[in-house]
Amino acid sequence: QVQLVESGGGLVQPGGSLRLSCTASGFTLDSYAVGWFRQAPGKEREEVAVLSANGIDTYYLYPGRFTVSRDSAKNTAFLQMNNLKPEDTAVYYCAASRRGAGVRIPNFLYDYWGQGTQVTVSS
Repeated sequence: QVQLVESGGGLVQPGGSLRLSCTASGFTLDSYAVGWFRQAPGKEREEVAVLSANGIDTYYLYPGRFTVSRDSAKNTAFLQMNNLKPEDTAVYYCAASRRGAGVRIPNFLYDYWGQGTQVTVSS
C-alpha cells in the first residue's frame, strides 16, 4: 500500500521545538521531492518547506527556523521546527512528488499526501 504517514506533532510552548516525520511505504522516498505544508483553521494551505529529489536543494518559507532532511535508510523525511510561535499552530502535511523538478513544485505535481499531524504552539 502506497502511503505517507506523518508523526511528531503535539503541543509545545512558544520558543520550543518539534521534529515532524514523514514515513513512506510502498515507494522509495529518495526518488521524490518532499514538500511540507500546513493549514491553520480558516486559512489556506501554505507551503513551508521543500526538499528536492536530489536531496540537496531546499526551500523555506521561514529560513532559519525550519529545516528539512531525509533518512534514506528509514525511508523518512523530517521537518525540524525551532523557535515555534503561536502562529505556527496548524495541521502539517507532507507530500511527495516524482515529477517535480527543483523546489518550486506546483501542488498538482505532488503524487502522494499524508493525513496530517496537528501542531499546537501555546503556553
